[in-house]
Amino acid sequence: MSEQPRDKAFYDLADAHIRVANEHMGQVKPSQASAAMLFAASRFNAFVIMAASANKDEMLAQKEAAIAYFLNEYEKNLRENIDEHLARYED
Repeated sequence: MSEQPRDKAFYDLADAHIRVANEHMGQVKPSQASAAMLFAASRFNAFVIMAASANKDEMLAQKEAAIAYFLNEYEKNLRENIDEHLARYED
């Protein structure tokens, strides 16, 4: 899996997903909305891995590398976003 470019369309798409989660605030706990988003992302990413594979054997061969990629991307993005929130507290 290669790194996706982060342009305006990328952030617009991410913001659209965040808006959907925000629409549920007041009806569910933030932790439940977060868990649902994580589950949805993992489910969709499993589909992406499958769709990029020619067959089950190829999917199995790519499975661990794909999981490592998505875990690394999530950790990198989570760290960046936490740092961004922490920087706001410093202002």
